[in-house]
Amino acid sequence: MHDFPVADCDMARRQQTLTALYSDHHSWLQGWLRKKLGCSQHAADLAQDAFVRVLLLAEPHNIQEPRAFLATTAGRLLIDGARRRKIEKAYMQALAIQYEDAGMPDPATIHVALQALERIALMLAGLPDKAREAFLLSRLDGLTYSEIAAQLQVSPSTVKNYISSALVHCYQTLHGADPL
Repeated sequence: MHDFPVADCDMARRQQTLTALYSDHHSWLQGWLRKKLGCSQHAADLAQDAFVRVLLLAEPHNIQEPRAFLATTAGRLLIDGARRRKIEKAYMQALAIQYEDAGMPDPATIHVALQALERIALMLAGLPDKAREAFLLSRLDGLTYSEIAAQLQVSPSTVKNYISSALVHCYQTLHGADPL
């Protein structure tokens, strides 16, 4: 008689069963899925997922027809994946409608706008502080040259020069040429 408990025998039997199932049927399942799907990477992922399901079984040694069981499991995984993609698509469509209804831009538009803002920030970073501030006060806050002059404690003609130099700088940065 053996000196180890019954649980160890069950664990050894389970491991032996799982190893045999994997080594005997993994290549077959992956090939079968590759023929069905036409994509070896997707087939490999799905075969792996099917074997994960087998690992989760309480008694894998009770599987009578391993290939039928694996094919059924993989088929159910395919159905689950199709359902998930359908739900994700419906969710994304609902989000797009929600953005439209709320008058909000969609995520792609937001991404493009953020990229443009990053480019603008880099462009403005190349300006002297006072010129950048005058440009932003004019363009973003809508202040007049006189209002900007009062805030920056300079003359309106200096503000005009700041904004002109900022516009030239932006044009040159964007187009790589002198605007004149």
